[in-house]
Amino acid sequence: MSTELAHGLSGFTLPPDVSNFVLPHDLEAQEPPEARGLARDEVRLLVSHRDTGEITHHRFTELPSLLSPGDLLVVNNSATMAAAVRLDRLAVHFSGRLPSGEWLVELRRQTGDGTKPYTGGAAGEWLPLPGGATLRLSGQHTPRLWRAVLDRDVPAYLREHGVPIRYSYVGRDWPLTAYQTVFGVRDGSAEMPSAGRPFTTGLVTELVSLGVTIAPVTLHTGVASPEKDEPPYPEWFSVSRSTADLVRLTREAGGRVVAVGTTVVRALETAALGGDVREAEGWTSHIVTPAGGVRVVDGLVTGLHEPRSSHLMMLSAIAGEPLLSRSYEAALGERYLWHEFGDTHLII
Repeated sequence: MSTELAHGLSGFTLPPDVSNFVLPHDLEAQEPPEARGLARDEVRLLVSHRDTGEITHHRFTELPSLLSPGDLLVVNNSATMAAAVRLDRLAVHFSGRLPSGEWLVELRRQTGDGTKPYTGGAAGEWLPLPGGATLRLSGQHTPRLWRAVLDRDVPAYLREHGVPIRYSYVGRDWPLTAYQTVFGVRDGSAEMPSAGRPFTTGLVTELVSLGVTIAPVTLHTGVASPEKDEPPYPEWFSVSRSTADLVRLTREAGGRVVAVGTTVVRALETAALGGDVREAEGWTSHIVTPAGGVRVVDGLVTGLHEPRSSHLMMLSAIAGEPLLSRSYEAALGERYLWHEFGDTHLII
């Protein structure tokens, strides 16, 4: 079933006790864990237990011991594109395709250690890109994102001329393989669905051997500029009939549905807006908030999110604000690392 599901956000506010923290620069992961002498699955794992209110500390390799036979892990199988194209002074970040066929792009000014927001640009402007390509700005979609048209196929162009999006807290470029997860098989994400990064083939095998089922959804993530705290815009998602059936059967049997990433929560909760999770695909604008709650998800594997991030609303809906506030206090106190190459958080 194909549908465009749009549910807007009104009263966009974040829980103050959760969102108003200061993230020290030295807690921003500046490189992949492999460059720090760790395997992907050896990053730290903060666990927030909803039933007891307890907060415990682990390595990600311990995840199988924290789940139970009959639980269902739902993962995002979207693969990361080399979505940044660099010019002499600017960079263009391709965020995602719109239903109109246009692409959303963010223009950024190149600096010595990364990029900063670029406030120039005008509707109708043409930008020459490497390889003789031309990008036309159609109009502004949000204060930082433009609707744009490239004069050639965007995915093919990015495979030849793009590099992974990198922000200034990451000290240097890393290859695209550093931004892929073991689940990524469908190209489309501008930025890595990073909650899946710590999973390895060996860990997945161990989980399955212990009776934990794994099922995919797709949600192509757009750019998440760190300078802006704004709600996410529509993103393309797909929940297959087989995954919807597994979610329903798991819940009927008393197992837990654990989402790997906020993208998976958004996809599943969109597919459940009519009641039970059903097969669905299209563009979703659904925002998970404490007021609306969650219908499907019992747990979440995620990263640690920046102050004022809209993701904190979703985490509050799953964990409750008091537990989430204490969890972030613990993460700061124990010096967990933030961002896509950082540590992880399990709410269960």
